[in-house]
Amino acid sequence: MARTPFGSKDGSDSGISPPASAPASSSTPGGLTAFIDQGSEFEGKLSFKDTVRIDGRFRGEISSENTLIVGESGEIEATIRSKTVAVSGSVVGDVCASAKVVIHKTGRVEGNIEAKVLVVEEGAVIDGHVKMGKSGGNLKPVDGGGNKPQQGGNGQNKG
Repeated sequence: MARTPFGSKDGSDSGISPPASAPASSSTPGGLTAFIDQGSEFEGKLSFKDTVRIDGRFRGEISSENTLIVGESGEIEATIRSKTVAVSGSVVGDVCASAKVVIHKTGRVEGNIEAKVLVVEEGAVIDGHVKMGKSGGNLKPVDGGGNKPQQGGNGQNKG
C-alpha cells in the first residue's frame, strides 16, 4: 500500500508527510531541515526557520517560523510556538500555531492549544483548552464536565 500525506486518503488535506523511518525530501515549504530520530534525547531551546521532525524525546522550548512534525514515537515536553504543528506522538505543554495544528489519530496533546485552524483525527486525544480563530480572546474556558449548564454564582451567567 502506498503511503500518502496525513489528513486524507489522497493526502490533499494537510501537506504534512506521514512518519518515515528516515528523513526524506519533504513537500512542505522550505523542506525538512532537521530530524531528531527515535532513540535520541535533547533538552533546551530549539529554534528553526524551516521544517523539523522529531521522532525522539525533546524537553524545553520550541519555536519555529514554519512546521514542526512530531512523529509517532516523538515525545515532547515543551512549550511550542510555530506556524504549523502536526502531532502523531505525544506533546505535554502548550501549543501555539499561527496557522494550523493537526493532531493525527495516534497523537496526544496534554496542554492548551491556540491556532487559527485545528484538525483532529478520530482517535486523537486532547487534554486542555482550545482557542481558535483570529482573535481567540472571546473564548471562555470550559469546565470539562459535559454539557450541563453551570449552577451558582461564577459571574459568567447571563443576567
